[in-house]
Amino acid sequence: MRILGVAAALAALSLSAAAEPAAQRVERGALRLENVPETPPEIAERLRQYVNTRSAVFADWTPEGGVLILTRFGDTAQVHRVDQPLGARTQLTFYNERITDAALRPGTGEILFARDVGGDENFAGLVLDPATGLARQLTEPGTRNESFVWSDDGRQVAWSYVPASEPNYDVYVSGSANAQARQRVFDGEGAVYPQDFSADGGKLLLLRYISIAESQLFVRDIASGADAPITPDLRIAYRGGAFTPDGRAIFTLSDENAQFQRLVRVDLASGARTVLTPDLNWGIEEFDLSLDGRSVAYVVNEAGRSVLRLMDARTRRALPAPDLPAGIVSGIEFDPSGRSVGFTLNSATAPGDVYSWDVRARRLTRWTQSETGGIPAAVFVEPELVSWRSFDEREISGFRYLPRSAGPHPVIVNIHGGPESQFRPGFSAAIQYWVNELGIAVIAPNVRGSDGYGKDFLALDNGPRREDSVRDIGALLDWIATQPDLDAGRVIVYGGSYGGYMVLASMTHYNARLAGAVDIVGISNFVSFLENTSGYRRDLRRAEYGDERDPEMRAVFDRISPLNTISHVDKPMLVVHGYNDPRVPISEAEQVYAAVRRNGGEAWLMIAMNEGHGFARRENQQAQREAETLFFRRVLGLR
Repeated sequence: MRILGVAAALAALSLSAAAEPAAQRVERGALRLENVPETPPEIAERLRQYVNTRSAVFADWTPEGGVLILTRFGDTAQVHRVDQPLGARTQLTFYNERITDAALRPGTGEILFARDVGGDENFAGLVLDPATGLARQLTEPGTRNESFVWSDDGRQVAWSYVPASEPNYDVYVSGSANAQARQRVFDGEGAVYPQDFSADGGKLLLLRYISIAESQLFVRDIASGADAPITPDLRIAYRGGAFTPDGRAIFTLSDENAQFQRLVRVDLASGARTVLTPDLNWGIEEFDLSLDGRSVAYVVNEAGRSVLRLMDARTRRALPAPDLPAGIVSGIEFDPSGRSVGFTLNSATAPGDVYSWDVRARRLTRWTQSETGGIPAAVFVEPELVSWRSFDEREISGFRYLPRSAGPHPVIVNIHGGPESQFRPGFSAAIQYWVNELGIAVIAPNVRGSDGYGKDFLALDNGPRREDSVRDIGALLDWIATQPDLDAGRVIVYGGSYGGYMVLASMTHYNARLAGAVDIVGISNFVSFLENTSGYRRDLRRAEYGDERDPEMRAVFDRISPLNTISHVDKPMLVVHGYNDPRVPISEAEQVYAAVRRNGGEAWLMIAMNEGHGFARRENQQAQREAETLFFRRVLGLR
């Protein structure tokens, strides 16, 4: 299927049936809009405060004992240095494009960071010398590069490389003598990512990701090119990996013989695997092993909230851990001494900030205090965990945010993407705005197929069972109708990426019970999506959704793709997409918008020419929130 450009698509739309009302087309900077009204100044001004809420993300420790963070003071996130707790945030990069990751080169002050252009996700790796302010590009232009890993001595860096049109990743290594001298050390098949160098720099631990349910680990000898597979005969899922200092074992996460990921030590000579966290009833989502191999920190996902734990790696004895507020912990990393672990913490009522925990002194330190646009934190609402029974009596859960005003409230059903993702109660300026300023209740469900509830639950929506997760939304609508503080007659479905598919599918199944929909970078037809998504993602998505080249699976896609039944929908729809989206191509938005318009339905369209899979620029986020606000007012009858 040919992907139309925006100009061609808009021209084509003008040729639709006479019953279709004339579209109101406007260009505002990088935005291309159809039927989106002008925003009253008072709405834009209040929204600006929420959009200007910022967060800080832990990136690395500096040699002087400070931290590197990513935060946004301008339009996009950039690298900053903080030399002392709650000290000044010194900006180090000044690009118009976002910085997505950063790490110090061990033993130096150089900073490796990743950057793409216009949301195209062709990440380039650059090395910044703070002494000169100059950055040199490490990677080949126009390619996707990720999973950058430094050797312990800083003399080598490894990363994954793939042209956007190709399905197979290679692994490159560059030495410090000449950063441009890239050496391909692994000719990959599928998605392969470096995890760690051995202490002597001679070996690389590599992970091949097949699907969320299956991956493979192996050790590559860089000099000889020989590979040593780890558990090659087991079909299980690994996540992450680190060599022990002596190189004789690795630590990793594995779901072998378990519903959840557990922390495991693997002896490389014998293949023996020792589960270090056998008694957990929840999954571990990430871990870090200290450089000296003595301590390990790990994060447990308990029903969407994080618990940070520490362990003596030799005795398996629990070490003191901080008592953190309910929230989400991410990016954990020990400092070079192994004494302190840094991380990002955010919660439903506080945006992300950087903290550290001193294991010996048992002291929690806060490094940043991010601003909330001048809005007092006391305004923000904590969600509650709720559950309901679906069509097969299975319990489905989610988080509900209620306004403090009297109900019954209109409802936004906010459906996460993935599909192998999970809604977690981290900070969302958008949700807080909807609840506090518009008086809308928000329910964020974790339908079947969501991560965090065991691998059996994760597989419940695979292949032909895809629409069972849509039926979970139908059961949620039934539950909403039983709640006196919710208005079942005013419900909007809202979601992005795979969540956008869920939005469109919910509209085709439950049009009469819904007031409208917001589809953000969503999949409207599985066949056209799989045919047009970037080559590096196609096989990964086929592993989850099914292979459109198989006639039986293609027939399933023809039956369940919302585009094929969009004629059932007569409720208003807002469609939002980034023109450069490499995951869900722009054609998915164009074709569903055109179909709704041909049916005589009301549809609004917002396309950002300088964005990809979601809006990263503050000005575009502002415009999106404004359009959503006007749409909610129009559809829900808000004053």
